[in-house]
Amino acid sequence: MQRCTGGPVNTDMINLSIDQVYDLSVDVLSRNGFSAPHTAAIAQTITAGQRDDCQSHGLYRLIVCVRTLQTGLVDPAALPVVTHPTPAVVQVDAQRAYSLLAFQEGLPHLAEKAKKNGIAVLAINNCFHFSALWPEVEAIAALGLAGIAMTPSHSWVAPAGGTRPVFGTNPLAFAWPRPGAFPYVFDFATSMVARGEIELHRRTGKPIPEGWAIDKYGQPTTDAAAGMDGAMTTFGSYKGSALSTMIELLAGPLIGDWTSMQSQAYDAGAGATPLHGELLIALDPQLLGRGMLTANTAAAEAMLDAISGQGARLPSERRFKARAKSEQEGVWVSRALYDEVRKLGKSDNL
Repeated sequence: MQRCTGGPVNTDMINLSIDQVYDLSVDVLSRNGFSAPHTAAIAQTITAGQRDDCQSHGLYRLIVCVRTLQTGLVDPAALPVVTHPTPAVVQVDAQRAYSLLAFQEGLPHLAEKAKKNGIAVLAINNCFHFSALWPEVEAIAALGLAGIAMTPSHSWVAPAGGTRPVFGTNPLAFAWPRPGAFPYVFDFATSMVARGEIELHRRTGKPIPEGWAIDKYGQPTTDAAAGMDGAMTTFGSYKGSALSTMIELLAGPLIGDWTSMQSQAYDAGAGATPLHGELLIALDPQLLGRGMLTANTAAAEAMLDAISGQGARLPSERRFKARAKSEQEGVWVSRALYDEVRKLGKSDNL
């Protein structure tokens, strides 16, 4: 661990190795009562977020995990139950634990079914979900499959033209396997921004950009606290609102799980991580590609090269650059966040 160097010492930031981020996450989670399997799964995802400079999904999420555990709503030790209703469907009941271990348990079955059938679905039910979706679709792409993931959350987001929350932030993620080190990946909330971004602005006293949220009276606001008390907005107006509706339906009633409104009602003001379901779809380019995998891959690469070749940025390129840098230099974390997270691992917090 070291302080920022190069010119005046910046005591507001410290440098951690990726291993130190993981070890800190394990310490906090295990000391607060998460079982070893859940601790490892959650810590891996938090470490990946910090490594890729996704600040709202890195160490900050340890605060969210511990706060949710203290509400008594999340089970820190329940083991996922895997079932196979059809040759192309795997269902995993997380039993009101966090989703990450359920995904790890379901992924091998999802991949096997996709490679047998061309397409397969993984439905995770009864899970508390706090993480980004890109680690999950990247894991699918690493197995040579295209992956899609979606999930609702709490009803924090107003529909386009409305003034009251109905939707969650409702992220949608997609990954396409590529010959190189990284897949093509996008992962975005159907709200204007992830909820965690507004929370980070609130914690640091910074105004949010116009268009991110409305206050409880339905008026646009740049005050992060007022926006969290009111409603977030969808991206792209009615287009984002329609996509968010689709995600509510596909990752909610379709798989026998809750909408964001139901999750919010269950929370009843506790401030816990949302409880709902998650839908993941895997597609096999080998089986669906009519025996032309080499030609199809070349066509896909030509299209992606045509995007980047004219100076346009492919989604996740910033993350991948941050990942390479972090692996060489470690990550920079604010001293205030680091100190707050460390306190979560102390015995007097239990």
